[in-house]
Amino acid sequence: MEIVMTGEYSGFMRTMIDKLNKEGNHVFVLSGAQYDRDKFPKVYEQYDFAYDSPSMRQVFESMSPDAVIFTGAYDTSFNWALGQPESVRFSTGLSNVLIALSGMRKHPRVIYLSCEDIYTMNHNEDIQETDETTAEGYRAMAVRQGELTCKNYRSTMNMDIVILRLDHLYGTPLSRIDLDPLVGRMAREGLETGRISANPNHTFSMLHVQDAVDYIYQVITADKPEYDTYNLSTGEAMTESDLAAAVAKGFGSGVEVVETAAGRPFRRVLSNTRFAGEFRSKVFHHAGDEVSKLVPLLRRNADKFFYEDDGSGGFLKRFGTKFGQIVKALLPFFENMLLFIPFFMLNNRATGSEYFANLDFFLLYVLLFALLYGQGQATFSAILATGGYLFRQQYTRSGFDVMLDYNTYVWIAQLFILGLVVGHMKDRIAQLSAEKQEEINYLNGQVSDITEINTTNVQMKGILEEQVINQNDSFGKVYNITSTLDAYEPEEVLFYAAEVLEKLIRSEDVAIYTVANRSYARLFAATSRKARSLGNSIEYPKMLELYEEISNDRVFINRNMDGDYPHMADAIYSEDEMQLIIMVWGIPWDRMNLGQANMLRIAGFLIQNAVLRANRYMDALEKERYVSGTQMLDEEAFSTLLKAFVSAEQRDLTECCVLKITGIPESGEEDCARAIVAILRNSDYFGKLPDGHLYALLSNTSRENAAFVIGRIEKAGYGADIMEDIAV
Repeated sequence: MEIVMTGEYSGFMRTMIDKLNKEGNHVFVLSGAQYDRDKFPKVYEQYDFAYDSPSMRQVFESMSPDAVIFTGAYDTSFNWALGQPESVRFSTGLSNVLIALSGMRKHPRVIYLSCEDIYTMNHNEDIQETDETTAEGYRAMAVRQGELTCKNYRSTMNMDIVILRLDHLYGTPLSRIDLDPLVGRMAREGLETGRISANPNHTFSMLHVQDAVDYIYQVITADKPEYDTYNLSTGEAMTESDLAAAVAKGFGSGVEVVETAAGRPFRRVLSNTRFAGEFRSKVFHHAGDEVSKLVPLLRRNADKFFYEDDGSGGFLKRFGTKFGQIVKALLPFFENMLLFIPFFMLNNRATGSEYFANLDFFLLYVLLFALLYGQGQATFSAILATGGYLFRQQYTRSGFDVMLDYNTYVWIAQLFILGLVVGHMKDRIAQLSAEKQEEINYLNGQVSDITEINTTNVQMKGILEEQVINQNDSFGKVYNITSTLDAYEPEEVLFYAAEVLEKLIRSEDVAIYTVANRSYARLFAATSRKARSLGNSIEYPKMLELYEEISNDRVFINRNMDGDYPHMADAIYSEDEMQLIIMVWGIPWDRMNLGQANMLRIAGFLIQNAVLRANRYMDALEKERYVSGTQMLDEEAFSTLLKAFVSAEQRDLTECCVLKITGIPESGEEDCARAIVAILRNSDYFGKLPDGHLYALLSNTSRENAAFVIGRIEKAGYGADIMEDIAV
């Protein structure tokens, strides 16, 4: 499936992405950011667009998702401390996303994540989905309004929208903003004071992020959910005192819980009855245990989770920012007053001068600031100039005479009119320039959006073109390649199956392991040194991620690019028993997808048919292949088997060592056979060649490693020589 998640990277996002990848889905991320963000780990493609972007329709059409998870209440890209502006951004962003999705030809399933904060009243019983919501605060009201918006689009646009209300979500945080406030407050109190205050009248339920992700994925993959709204909750009620006790337990010792029963009892626990009646709702993580495990992490990273941007340093930083803004705003006024002094002095010197008497320096002063700063500073400079003019006139006349002179008012009017007109023109030109630049930025943003979308489309188009041109997904071609196994002898089929896989998967690093028992698998054939890197014998149940996938009959895809695992792996079963494990390395990241996984699965099925036919043939001839009364292969059977191994070794598909058994009494072949077979592994062979001698064939064993087997044979009373060159 193609699944889109919205929001900034957080602990919840990380867990959800891991789950979706683990289930073999393509994960896209819409970050909601206006600018490029660092690439999210483990995602197929990331789009850095604001939710209210006009390009949202093109973004979703490019991704063509099967499901969209709008993280809503758990989207850390929203700063709810900003209040109303953030509520508006949340609502407009959600509406724009739903409008874009409603216009698509294929409506994906939309999952809207809500929270328990939309209920603010005390509920003596568990809260049902049908109970009235009473949100308070900007975040809760915006989330509640988002629910109403989703229901409206579901009914009017016939969209597949499901609202999930998560009950007090908690988990391992990545940052301070990601930390559950209640757990964070208690952990900080315990760290700083050794005492944790708790209100036993406050009852709630907590849902671990791992359980929440499992529940959400069930809703995503459901054929058709019965309802439009579900509560996701454990239903396990606990009080603040219970939570505080769990936090104190995490500290080990030295922290006590202080109960303060303040206010009336308040109970808020969401009922999961509706969800449990339709989906699997098993609880794997219980709050008491998980919170205790979380506390040591918070203690080790106290600076990150508790004291980041806190205390006096934060105050000084905020004060410095505010002070800088004030200085920047007042700077033109200081500059205006400072330059008024030289212009006042020039005006005084020009008075009575033969050459400069008609030059008005005050007017030049006002025009200068009108041109530099606009109408506001022009007005301020005109006021200063008027004051300077009146002061200068009183050198030769009284103030009363100056006030009665109509020339004074004409001059003042001239000063203000010219200053305001020029200032207005300056402001208007600046406004037009800003509007033009804003339009240019908008168009550049559109071009950038289209370019980014087109780049992604070109990449995906290239992948599809390559598949079509190469015809590697043609079932006819797959069958033609795998059918070549029918031409080999039964003993050779498994060796050349590795070469067949090499052609189909387009990888030079393929290994086939035979399952010896429920704990170990032995390497049978490999096409390169890299394919042998895990060794001749592996304890596959300890490869947890790989084992979990193949034991559930799914193809393992190493999306984490873990060096201890192959890039892809699949198991071949016979009658519900795991028989073979196919491992492949050297697959590029862009081909580690569901298409390649399906190719490996199909190739495995076809190879399985050839192997099963060979095994049935060998089982049918088992009595004829062994010397009567022993586990020793007869001359014909052992010669054929040895020839297959030697040929495979020459093609670098396997490694083997042949031991010639010596020191056998003339009438003791049967006793020797029983003794040697008991020494050898299940993957080794013992038999007789036409030259009359007995031999042991050690599969996937070098000459150096054969020394251990030789020692055991000698302890049994026989001799063994390594055969470097043997005719078969």
